[in-house]
Amino acid sequence: MGHPKRAITRDIRTRRPKRATRGAEDEAAVGWPEETVRVADVMTRPVTTFRAEMTVGAAIEAMRARKIRHAPVLDAKGALVGIVSDGDLREAILDPAVLDGLEDLRKALRVRTLKEVATWGPITVKPSTAIRQAALLMRENRIGALPVVEQGRIVGMVTGADILGTLIRLIDEGVISKPGRWGGED
Repeated sequence: MGHPKRAITRDIRTRRPKRATRGAEDEAAVGWPEETVRVADVMTRPVTTFRAEMTVGAAIEAMRARKIRHAPVLDAKGALVGIVSDGDLREAILDPAVLDGLEDLRKALRVRTLKEVATWGPITVKPSTAIRQAALLMRENRIGALPVVEQGRIVGMVTGADILGTLIRLIDEGVISKPGRWGGED
């Protein structure tokens, strides 16, 4: 049995598109700025860092005073070893096992250190990382901040708020909202 006739004839398959293709410059102007916006452009500097020996109470006070939700944790040599978030600290003081063993919440805040509550081996990015890649890392790993490391030293922090601020700026500048960007007509 033979194949049925094709409905699309050769002249239809090879005709020119109705719209002229965009030139490289036009495509760059309309395209997502993932190659132009880097972590270095949006990261927060300078970075508030904590030592691993710092108490939970001192970390809570410092984060509240500086209005931050994440801070890198450094060892005695100044190398990044972890990250602590407000959620980590909340969990540390509300942990039933800790509260049962200690009569007093104030005592818990003075006794526990960041060594016990920080997330060790944090995911990091470089200043040259594309902002889109940083956002994907944060979403895939369900984290709210990434330390920015260059040559083994912390040079900044990029948070979800930094990325949202960048998105808002790009929308305001019209980079994302250009006609035809998301499949609409030019």
